[in-house]
Amino acid sequence: MVLKRWLRRVAFTLLGFVALVGLYVATACVLVFWPANAKPSNDATADVQAWVLSNGVHTDYVFPIRSATVDWLQVFPLKDFKAPPPDAEFIAIGWGDREFYLNTPTWGDLTAARAFGALSGGNRALMHVSYLRRNQLGRGAYSLPLSQAQYAQLAGYVRAALPSGQATPIAGAHYDSQDAFYEAEGGYNLFETCNTWTGRGLRRSGVTVSRWTPFDFTVTWHLKPVRP
Repeated sequence: MVLKRWLRRVAFTLLGFVALVGLYVATACVLVFWPANAKPSNDATADVQAWVLSNGVHTDYVFPIRSATVDWLQVFPLKDFKAPPPDAEFIAIGWGDREFYLNTPTWGDLTAARAFGALSGGNRALMHVSYLRRNQLGRGAYSLPLSQAQYAQLAGYVRAALPSGQATPIAGAHYDSQDAFYEAEGGYNLFETCNTWTGRGLRRSGVTVSRWTPFDFTVTWHLKPVRP
């Protein structure tokens, strides 16, 4: 009798967990079809060509290194990087969980405990920055044409994620020769993911995007895939 009660509780707990996961995913999917900025201004001109870069799970912004709006070399100086490519044209910027970023350089390093730790929250965030050549923007790149005003808004959003607006590098933290990690505001959890950070910046900049973007496809759904 005791065993039956225990098994029943376990079964209800598992069903509840599955139902919550289903609700989480279903909500994200439904909101894709009710985007913010569904009718962007007709006055907007594509003065800046930027991209969203997805690896199938995580999204980054990709911007020209220099423009009339911002010179990213002044924000993320080359001295913070081991050996960035001298012919780099773009900068990729992403936000995510500190422990996940630092301890999962490849998907082969992913563990269930590390994934659960990121989703459960409690870890601070980091910003990941890479200088890229044009030929590194291949599969997974989505076109993000922006007006100067939109780009200024989005650049300001990125810089606001740096404590006091200053880029503080994490000493010795690199995946390769062309990337670096920086301290960032906020913390990662189930409802505040790398993709919700990307999506929020797009919404604030007037880009058509889902109202909630916990997954990469909810960020890129309304963007056009391209090969820059």
